[in-house]
Amino acid sequence: MRVLCAFPEAMPSSNSRPSACLAPGTLYLALLLHLSLSSQAGDRRPLPVDRAPGLKEKTLILLDVSTKNPVRTVNENFLSLQLDPSIIHDGWLDFLSSKRLVTLARGLSPAFLRFGGKRTDFLQFQNLRNPAKSRGGPGPDYYLKNYEDDIVRSDVALDKQKGCKIAQHPDVMLELQREKAAQMHLVLLKEQFSNTYSNLILTARSLDKLYNFADCSGLHLIFALNALRRNPNNSWNSSSALSLLKYSASKKYNISWELGNEPNNYRTMHGRAVNGSQLGKDYIQLKSLLQPIRIYSRASLYGPNIGRPRKNVIALLDGFMKVAGSTVDAVTWQHCYIDGRVVKVMDFLKTRLLDTLSDQIRKIQKVVNTYTPGKKIWLEGVVTTSAGGTNNLSDSYAAGFLWLNTLGMLANQGIDVVIRHSFFDHGYNHLVDQNFNPLPDYWLSLLYKRLIGPKVLAVHVAGLQRKPRPGRVIRDKLRIYAHCTNHHNHNYVRGSITLFIINLHRSRKKIKLAGTLRDKLVHQYLLQPYGQEGLKSKTQSCQCSGMI
Repeated sequence: MRVLCAFPEAMPSSNSRPSACLAPGTLYLALLLHLSLSSQAGDRRPLPVDRAPGLKEKTLILLDVSTKNPVRTVNENFLSLQLDPSIIHDGWLDFLSSKRLVTLARGLSPAFLRFGGKRTDFLQFQNLRNPAKSRGGPGPDYYLKNYEDDIVRSDVALDKQKGCKIAQHPDVMLELQREKAAQMHLVLLKEQFSNTYSNLILTARSLDKLYNFADCSGLHLIFALNALRRNPNNSWNSSSALSLLKYSASKKYNISWELGNEPNNYRTMHGRAVNGSQLGKDYIQLKSLLQPIRIYSRASLYGPNIGRPRKNVIALLDGFMKVAGSTVDAVTWQHCYIDGRVVKVMDFLKTRLLDTLSDQIRKIQKVVNTYTPGKKIWLEGVVTTSAGGTNNLSDSYAAGFLWLNTLGMLANQGIDVVIRHSFFDHGYNHLVDQNFNPLPDYWLSLLYKRLIGPKVLAVHVAGLQRKPRPGRVIRDKLRIYAHCTNHHNHNYVRGSITLFIINLHRSRKKIKLAGTLRDKLVHQYLLQPYGQEGLKSKTQSCQCSGMI
């Protein structure tokens, strides 16, 4: 169960408040309780929450939040997004001007948009305005080859506020594109499983479309440059990158930069390893390329985007930080929760799995603080399962438990930004499907962006009984996180608090608000799976109650 609670600013309510009751995680995703610290909203009763048959209400838990000083303050763009370069391969890049896609992305702004992934280091930029199209036999490419501007001209609309290119694509074009993407999906999977990738050509027109999408959606583009172009002495060959930089500068594109993706995997992907020291020199070289370009002389630079911090990866990060730790604005790494291809729905509710992230955070922080204490750290590219995710699981309601806990844990431990892989199209970890329909994690992210502010508050819990068993580690199955409410949300006055609670117990838990939160007005947002599929549902309902 995931619950979101909002507390509008703190003044006692005239009504006595019963304790909130949380059902087991296998039944509901309880998202956010919204605590209001004023009684102006009146006496509004909660929507009823159905009890699961045979479950008893156990364990009264007293919950309080310290409101004096935040324990952490994260980036305003804390929850951010990623697009994988595979959208060039399968053709979806040409449809990023879709009015529906732009609208969905705007809902998650402000945020960063990282353009990067497995195929970052096979990306070649060519300053061609109108490259020849493939002219094969009948099929999607045959009919799409003259679809140059990714929209039918009669359907072009300009956003009056920003002058953006927004399109209402004809259904027939979308059907043909889905057919093409389905064919290409098999090719992309084969590449990923064999760890052999073909080169990608990014044209000037494609870059225009990518930037148009980011800018119109209120997202700041971070472009990951190809780091696998190497000179004979293994130094970085920057010729293609310099061409891209000059073109972007000529268009006055506001972009931040990275170099490479998971450099710890270069030996298996390319047969040529790059150690941390050399990678650090490459970043210094990139910095020197940016400085003479007026628009990018102060552009942000992020990296090294390492993978899971095992021993060899930590050694690479250590070497990088020695040489270029002061060059980057934030240190970045990636996390994948589940490596295996066989995944069960209950895997997404395992506390042991949820807690793998905490250990990684500590390892990264230890290295970073050794060389550059206080340097910002980003989790850049978080996925539930590898190889693009698992159909009907990574894109289902169940995956939200991992996602919500990831957001809470990262903010609580001081990670400045988390970038979700991927917003659209890549595998099954995405937020929006190929019908441009939002999946459960999109709605979870949207509600998070609306309610959660950057200031993290300390949570105090009493009454949760823990009886240790010999040889068994006690794992926390009740996750509670607290933030100041997003001050851009005008439905709540400054000083409001938002809690989000995840109950992974098999029993119901009763939570009573105490101390600072006692007798406060609460708005509860309860996300539940919609339909008969339960945890595997790809749609969900949201109930919003008043006073609880």
